[in-house]
Amino acid sequence: MPKMKTNKAAKKRFKKTGTGKIKRRNRNLNHLLEKKSSRRKRRLRSASHVSAADTPTVNKLLKK
Repeated sequence: MPKMKTNKAAKKRFKKTGTGKIKRRNRNLNHLLEKKSSRRKRRLRSASHVSAADTPTVNKLLKK
């Protein structure tokens, strides 16, 4: 059986933390930014975590 390959798209989008959680970037910060409030844009800059329900799927993509 050949080795399992890591999904390269997922590798670029997700990082594993020391505790095993998966960090991700927030959406809605690429375009159409004039109508969004400064507070909203500032909050979107910080990273968040993948939900517990989606963690197994992302782990499978990352092969970790």
